[in-house]
This record gives sequence, structure tokens and C-alpha cells, in this order.
Amino acid sequence: MSLPVAARMARVRPNAIRELLRLGDDPAIVSFGGGYPDPTLFPVDELAAVYADLLTPAHANTLQYTASVGMPRLREQVAERLTKDGMACDADDLLVVQGGQQGLDLVAKMLLDPGDLVLTENPTFLGALIAFNPYEPRYLTVPMDDDGLDTDALESLLTASPANVPKFLYTVPEFQNPTGVSLSLRRREHLVDLAGRFGFVVLEDTPYRELRYEGERLPTLRSLAPDARVIHLGSFSKILAPSMRLGWVLADRDVLGALTLLKTATDTQCSTLNMAATSAYLDRYDIDAHIGRICASYRHKRDVALAGVARWFPSSVRFTRAQGGLFTWATFPEGFDTAAFMSGRMIPEAKVAWVPGGTFFPVHEESHHARMSFSALPDDRLEDGLERLGALLREELGA
Repeated sequence: MSLPVAARMARVRPNAIRELLRLGDDPAIVSFGGGYPDPTLFPVDELAAVYADLLTPAHANTLQYTASVGMPRLREQVAERLTKDGMACDADDLLVVQGGQQGLDLVAKMLLDPGDLVLTENPTFLGALIAFNPYEPRYLTVPMDDDGLDTDALESLLTASPANVPKFLYTVPEFQNPTGVSLSLRRREHLVDLAGRFGFVVLEDTPYRELRYEGERLPTLRSLAPDARVIHLGSFSKILAPSMRLGWVLADRDVLGALTLLKTATDTQCSTLNMAATSAYLDRYDIDAHIGRICASYRHKRDVALAGVARWFPSSVRFTRAQGGLFTWATFPEGFDTAAFMSGRMIPEAKVAWVPGGTFFPVHEESHHARMSFSALPDDRLEDGLERLGALLREELGA
């Protein structure tokens, strides 16, 4: 680039998400990559009726500007749902954003100066790193296991360097992207306690919270935080339709005021039409019944995927068994490079793709992992892709 761009652009680079979105549009590729919802589950007929009603002279104001913070009725509806989920709030505690991704960007813009410390799970959501990197933070990572982020390890890190206080810790507590694991109740309570003791903010990202299809529903970090040190992000992308680009931020009102100023500078507001359509959908239809149908479908897809893995993959490959969400996380023997294998064999020989795992590690990449999403594929393509991939892996790794 010949323009005299800001130094921060050195942290803005092509990434695996962009490449996997491209592959997802190629019908010849069986892609386990992008974390797409299943389009056959979108409530198309209901949304068509809603938009048809709104796009009439009687509702011309749905094509007008509205408040940067978001339409009042939609914020009321979201507040009602969050209150039922243990996070007592009202409309004035919420900011409507362009999906959870904009929430990540705005929080980072509000909190981070160059060189500030951010704590993340290891691995963590690539989209969060994409949002944070332009603000030039340093990262310190916390290991994970089947119970999510290891809060005992986190306490040890914080205790070892008490003067090096992070600006915030970023976490996806439910069905984490990329691993699919969830943070246990004991660790949720421990994490909130550590935030209060050491004085850092927790950025809680919950795009998959509603997609639980087995196991016990656990309280959010926001509901466990007596000093409201948690900024809570949520989204309609996985439970309604991602193209509507609507999510929310729940935070203390002084925090929301700052975030709203930043949003006004960025894009003025979310789409009035899409906010009105979402609000009308919530008024007219039973979104919880819709979520129930989604969860039943994704549980079936997960079971099909894991059965295919058990049948066709080498025994040396380990997979997580998520209780919800859209992903499983594959771990291969040390020395196996999932990026090289995908570009060198999977795509040219089997027309199959995944997300190489190294890109999810903020500090030290680990190349022997891959994220695989089962959510958007019909059963026949899911099984066909897994069988073809399994055959290649058996050639490469043995039985």
C-alpha cells in the first residue's frame, strides 16, 4: 500500500475467516469452516410477512433514522429476555450493535491504549483478535481444558505479576469458539471473584448461549457480578438471521454512554428496518419455540458429525463433544500441520476445508488443531465430507 497509513495497519492482516467465507461460497467444497447457521432453519416465511407489513406507507418511519442506542421497543424486548436469564436490566442498560462483532470493536476502542494487556482464553475466537488488534494490545493467554478457561492458572498469572493489571479479560463461556467447551459454574464464580480482586473488566461474549441442546444451563458472568464489572455481549445472528446484523451490549450506563458515542461516530445507528423487523418478529412469534427447533437440529448434526469422526478418522485424532453451539475442536498428533494439510491435500484431493487451529492462538500458534463446524451442512454432505477427509487422514496418519 503506497498511502501513508497509520502504524496500527501493521496489525490488520488477511485472516482465516475471510478465506473460509470465500470457500463457503464454493459449492464444490464441503466446508467445515465458517460458523454458519443452517439456512434451512431461518424463519423465512415469518420474516417475509414482517417485512411486507413494515414496507408500507403506514410504517414509513421504519425507513427513517432512529436513535444511535437502538429502537426503544427492541431494547425493551431484549431487556425482558435478559432479565429472565438472571440479568436484571431495562432498555436503558442496552445498546443495539451491528452483531456481536461491533460490540467487540467498540469495547476495545473504548478501553485499549497501545501496549495495554488483554487476557484471553488459549485458543480464543479469531474474530475477537481481529477486532482488538488495531488498538495494539499485548496478549496474555490462559490455558483451557474440558471445563473451559482454567481460573486457577489465571489466578497464578495475576498473582505472579500484580502490577501488570489487564484492561480486560475476553471469554466465550458457552460452547466456546473455537473449542466448543463451556466454563464450569465453579470457574464462573472464581473468574468474577478474580475480576473484583485484581481490578479488571470481563468481556463476556455469548453468541451461542441459546444454542444449548443438552446439559444444565449455567448463569452468565454478568448475573454473578455484584459490582457489574462484566460487559455482556449477545446476538440475534445465531438464533434469527446473521444478515440482519443485530446484537446488543449490556453494561453499566456510564459505560453504555461512552460506547454509544463511539457507535455514533462509527455508523450512526443499526438499520431501523432490521430493528423494527426483529421487534415485530418477537411480538408476533414464539422465538423460544424457534430456538427449540434449531437446537434439536444442531444436536442431530453434532451426533452425525461425531459418529462420522468415530467411524472414519484415525484413533489418534481427538475431538471435543460440545453440549451446544456449532463447533467441535480437533486435536492431532504433535507435528501435524492442519493448515499445510488443508492447502496441500484436503482442498485439491478431497474438496474439503476446515479452519486451521493455529490462527486462534494469540501468542504462540499451535498448528496441530482445527476447528470444524457441522451446523450448515445437510446430513449427506456432512457424512460425505467426513468420509473423504477421514480417508486422507488415515493415509497421512495411519489408523
